[in-house]
Amino acid sequence: MNVFGVDIGGSGIKGAPVDLDRGDLAQERHKVLTPHPATPDAVADGVAEVVRHFGWTGPVGITFPGVVTAGVTRSAANVDKGWIGTDAAALLSSRLNGSAVTVLNDADAAGVAEMTFGAGRGRGGTVMMLTFGTGIGSALFVDGRLVPNTELGHLELHGRDAESHASTKAKEDEDLTWPHWARRVQKYLAHVEMLFSPGLFIIGGGVSRKADKFLPLIEGVRAEIVPAQLQNNAGIVGAAMACSAKAAAAP
Repeated sequence: MNVFGVDIGGSGIKGAPVDLDRGDLAQERHKVLTPHPATPDAVADGVAEVVRHFGWTGPVGITFPGVVTAGVTRSAANVDKGWIGTDAAALLSSRLNGSAVTVLNDADAAGVAEMTFGAGRGRGGTVMMLTFGTGIGSALFVDGRLVPNTELGHLELHGRDAESHASTKAKEDEDLTWPHWARRVQKYLAHVEMLFSPGLFIIGGGVSRKADKFLPLIEGVRAEIVPAQLQNNAGIVGAAMACSAKAAAAP
């Protein structure tokens, strides 16, 4: 069965139909740049452009880089502050001609996909998915159950948001070498490990494609650390999964 997934990020909006039997994209994804400022209306236009590219008319799962409760966005770290308190599900549904829309946190979506089809499949105990990109997203699982909206990229590290110090954007903005950036990621992982003691860290986001350049450099973390198997498609897959699960639960 195919369901459409869209992943809204701080730098790009990407989406594709997803084959939920395989846990993979059914077609090559389409991506547009995230508008700046990333206001609700402007981002909704980008989402509509991605969906229209495929001529899709059915339900759509959509991720958002922030806290989402019951379709309402409650935080906005890497998008316009106008998102705070917005009924994102209603806005995006109206922009998609009334299609049923499911909205959830982006890292939560990626984590659900990895726990079902990827690096976390079959893993019990405490598992932490971390996505490194414009910011740092987090998804916490306890015996396979998601604890939603953890947003651990905003933990304080060296007196500021951890994501401003250890995200992929920080690496690019400061032109850090892989070893220098790996030390920052190591300090962040050690901090998260101190708080949650996971047995497994799954490292996602676009940088997971280059895991060999930094994961072997990370030392002093007790938990197993592995790259995401679905890499930067995990959010799209997880969004489609959430959409399908919501439809299945409807009376």
